[in-house]
Amino acid sequence: MTDNVYNREDVLEKYREAGRILKIVRAEAADMIKIGNSLLEVAEFVEKKTMELGGKPAFPCNISRNQEAAHATPKAGDKDVFGKDMVKLDLGVHVDGYIADSAITVDLSGNPDIVKASQDALAAAIDLMKPGISTGEVGAAIEESIRRYGLNPITNLTGHGLSQYEAHDNPAVPNKHVEGGFILKEGDVLAIEPFATNGKGLVHDGNWSEIYSIVRKKPVRMPVVRNVLKQAEEYRELPFAKRWLQSDKLDFSLLQLEKAGVLHSYPVLIESAGGLVSQAEHTVIITQDGCEVTTK
Repeated sequence: MTDNVYNREDVLEKYREAGRILKIVRAEAADMIKIGNSLLEVAEFVEKKTMELGGKPAFPCNISRNQEAAHATPKAGDKDVFGKDMVKLDLGVHVDGYIADSAITVDLSGNPDIVKASQDALAAAIDLMKPGISTGEVGAAIEESIRRYGLNPITNLTGHGLSQYEAHDNPAVPNKHVEGGFILKEGDVLAIEPFATNGKGLVHDGNWSEIYSIVRKKPVRMPVVRNVLKQAEEYRELPFAKRWLQSDKLDFSLLQLEKAGVLHSYPVLIESAGGLVSQAEHTVIITQDGCEVTTK
């Protein structure tokens, strides 16, 4: 986790600026999520608008639908359009590596209670945020809020810490009650993200990945693979989309880098019973007597 950011006004302002940019982009992108509109156009709008406003994407725009919980982003040339879907829009913005991470659910499927369950759980979690609270207590509040709707939290997904150029840092913030947990302190920066479902409450890896990140520095021999790695290095340790890279042997190069342990792929995450999934997420900074929500 980061040092107490409230002792560093320059760092705090970068977290806030990332949040300001994200709020603008999120609102405009949400208005584009309509039946018949293109997923790729929304994702490319999010990423381009983020840069126009002075930030950079902290990870590819995630557009996960229905039983997809996370890690779905359009492919290059993707022709998919929105139908009567439950759409999770998850976006991240960074300013010099300091990240804002937020998600909303746009429901085109006619299941408002599933959406409301994750929203209420997020609000309950934020109400608890202050120094001395444990992540276990936060998880209990999330679980209780979702179960009140007769739904299940997704228990093998968590919120997470945020630090410079690290989109998934410690501590994990569970979406269920756990004993103990990490004790929050002033200056901690976290993304709180409840997921609610009418399914089993577990996710598993799907069979495709469009998102990667560098996990290890290692020399590679083949020029074509080196070229892809050089492009990926622009994103440092942050996740990037396959569609952001250019190569006539892109699939081959990514596979070689993954086999060498240089890259990690993020398969789309699927609800195990095929249930609909909603998500709500905000970034918070723990203050002396509560928290500041940078993405609200």
